[in-house]
Amino acid sequence: MIEIHDERVGDIAVIHAVPAGQYHRPLPTVFFCHGYTSSKEVYAYFAYALARAGFRAVLPDADRHGERFDGDEAQRLASFWEILRSNIDELPQIKAHFERLGLIVDGRIGVAGASMGGMTALGAFARFPWIRAAASLMGSGYYRALAQTLYPPLGEEGEALSPAAFAARTAVLAEYELEGRLETIAGRPLLLWHGETDDVVPAADSLRLAAELRQQGADGRLTSLVEPGVKHRITPLALSATTDFFLREL
Repeated sequence: MIEIHDERVGDIAVIHAVPAGQYHRPLPTVFFCHGYTSSKEVYAYFAYALARAGFRAVLPDADRHGERFDGDEAQRLASFWEILRSNIDELPQIKAHFERLGLIVDGRIGVAGASMGGMTALGAFARFPWIRAAASLMGSGYYRALAQTLYPPLGEEGEALSPAAFAARTAVLAEYELEGRLETIAGRPLLLWHGETDDVVPAADSLRLAAELRQQGADGRLTSLVEPGVKHRITPLALSATTDFFLREL
């Protein structure tokens, strides 16, 4: 049995799930971030699975998503990389809220997510040493390279940017991505799951990260799974691999 609550952390709407009767008990806590143009409710099955496994699961709505969406779809579609950065920047506020309430046991904090949420998990893992373990499902830690094909920033009239303008607009992503910063996650518990035939975020990005960690001898706590024949979607294996990973590592 579990409990699921709709709550707010400041202006951020969250789903908060716990094992039944354990709301006020300090628990290992996983923050799970949803995908682009989705919402916390769409991924609520992760809240269910994680709470059933004994975790406190917190699923926030990203900026301009779910309860925070103002209806401006065009603006949202032009703001993918800004929203991703906002996801990462907001995590300390969410963490501080649950810490202040005394609901996290012994600093045992994990971060996970799917698609944009998986990218969030990787960027946050590199940025915040207080994250004990991270799970990226069909994500990528190579933001500037991926931005060339996935929601590339455009000019004011919707035109493609020149190489110089593109580099200038995406330069800030260097502070968030894993490119050139693998030492920040070396040897820390990390799950990478990807569908082999993902047609949105290429599985090659997860395979590249796993290979680079292995090359540096920093893969001692890496779990890397590629599921054959799966495109850009979450499968039962992805869900069970995530809960199993946090049971083992958190």
